[in-house]
Amino acid sequence: MGRLVPAVTRALDILELFLDGDGTLSAPDIVRKLQLPRTTVHELVTTLAARSYIVQVPGQPGRYRLGVRPYQLGSRYAEQLDLAAEGQQVARSVAETCDETVHVAILEGTDVIYIAKVDSTHAVRMVSAAGRRLPAHCTSVGKMLLASLPEQELAARIPDDAELTAMTPNSITDPGALREALAEIRQRGIAVESRESNPDVSCVAAPVRDRAGHVVAALSISVPMIRWSDERRDELEQLVAKGAAELSERLGHRSVA
Repeated sequence: MGRLVPAVTRALDILELFLDGDGTLSAPDIVRKLQLPRTTVHELVTTLAARSYIVQVPGQPGRYRLGVRPYQLGSRYAEQLDLAAEGQQVARSVAETCDETVHVAILEGTDVIYIAKVDSTHAVRMVSAAGRRLPAHCTSVGKMLLASLPEQELAARIPDDAELTAMTPNSITDPGALREALAEIRQRGIAVESRESNPDVSCVAAPVRDRAGHVVAALSISVPMIRWSDERRDELEQLVAKGAAELSERLGHRSVA
């Protein structure tokens, strides 16, 4: 890897400052936050403004906001995004960490469709495939996605008199019980499935958001019951949340601290 260029690093540090607060900064603000010499900041600000990366705030002399160029770059980045491809990369990273099967899925109607998958290297593992469709209410990814729907849309997809298919004896088949489970998932931000789609497998899932903050997919980790425990579940919940956050970031989402 080549040497980092200090001037470029400082220019990027300045641009990233605009992600916080009200999105406007003055040169003295930048000097204080980055602890850089005033002359250096003045030169960098002048250069960034000349290239339309920042512009002066109308009516506020000496204050700047982001210009059109970062928006153009972000739009081009968004155009090139491929949820399945990005999901496959993140799934691979998560699977390498935990050595369990990792999926990324989207919601279609009342089903989930797996769009990315990375297998565990263990001899005993979950058997599935990208492109497979399952009832959403029987899976952790599906319950996570259903929990993310507005109430009106959820009611339209799964009305109170809906007949929910059971994949195992542990599957939720009552719409009222499902709504209670989804409310808890909404509160926790993590979905757990205990042998509801496969009698030998439990899963955890977390939401994946796009740059507008909308939930567009879910990422899950599936574990055979022989390797499942409360301690293991706690570990995997943290890992799946981290993986989903990474995929969300790749899609342009910026979480609010």
